Amino acid sequence: MQDPKDDSEIASTEAEDSLGQEFNLPVDEHEEVVSEGGRQVRLRGVYLLPNLLTLGALFAGFYAIIAGMSGNFNEAGWAIVVAGICDGLDGRIARLTNSQSAFGAEFDSMSDMVCFGVAPSLIIFSWAFESLGNLGWAASFIYVSCAALRLARFNVQLGTVDKRFFVGLASPVAAGLVTFVPWVASKYDIEVTSLVSYSAAVLTVFAGLLMISNYRYYSFKLKGTVPYIFFVFAVLVLGITAQRPHEVFLLTTIAYATSGPANWLYRRQFTERSDARN
Repeated sequence: MQDPKDDSEIASTEAEDSLGQEFNLPVDEHEEVVSEGGRQVRLRGVYLLPNLLTLGALFAGFYAIIAGMSGNFNEAGWAIVVAGICDGLDGRIARLTNSQSAFGAEFDSMSDMVCFGVAPSLIIFSWAFESLGNLGWAASFIYVSCAALRLARFNVQLGTVDKRFFVGLASPVAAGLVTFVPWVASKYDIEVTSLVSYSAAVLTVFAGLLMISNYRYYSFKLKGTVPYIFFVFAVLVLGITAQRPHEVFLLTTIAYATSGPANWLYRRQFTERSDARN
């Protein structure tokens, strides 16, 4: 005997199909098969909350481009921060609400490319690269290309790498490393000289290469409880950030970006010493 609930679901689906045909909707309805409660379910439409966060990140990245190209590097920096927060939340919200989907994963990748690939390169170009000519756009393009490669590699490595670490610098951190320099410079009215422009180009290429490197970075995906001192430290950091946000963001991204090569050098030296003792 067929479950009455199944009959109602079938009737609802048929009603939706006939409604769509009646109005001849110009946009096709998205459908995909997802896992809910251990069984495969055909999903019509998209999950709202996580995709709204992804859309918010995309809007922030777009606004960062507009602000940066207009010379407003303060708003561009804040927009990248907002994009990073939304990007960090959408995946977690999807997992907590069991609303993960292939559509959401692809949408997130497209958003990340705009927010952390295209936006930072255009912001730093508008700030310091216009006087460099071909070198300026080459440095920006190298960064964009590395961001695309980083995101593609991340997607194909899902489920096959140690979740405690990222392989290569995460694109949001690389974006911060590139974007926060103009932000801090504008706060302190630093003049963009030839030396500053060339240094910014080196930094941009360096950030791009770190994204596609094999350096391991801690993901800080903590599970369970942590010592109380971590909470106290977090409160102190938030207090300092509230007073000097741009400096704290820049110093934090620099410290995190250099932690990968530093950890690699430390492990290499430790291994060589262990081999020498044996």
